[in-house]
Amino acid sequence: MLIMRFLLLLAVFAVGGAVVLWLLTGNPRYKSWAWKAFRIAVVVLFVFLALFAIERVLAPLG
Repeated sequence: MLIMRFLLLLAVFAVGGAVVLWLLTGNPRYKSWAWKAFRIAVVVLFVFLALFAIERVLAPLG
């Protein structure tokens, strides 16, 4: 769980930093980078949630 919190914090800083840079410079590259980082963070979150769900389903079998 600690790893997930750390990754979430990194994702928030990455997306937030890219958005701030985009607002300050107007360079669309930063906006694109923020969107890519957000999508990757959502995919990683879904993978972690799927692993937790699978663990809850398979734990009673073992």
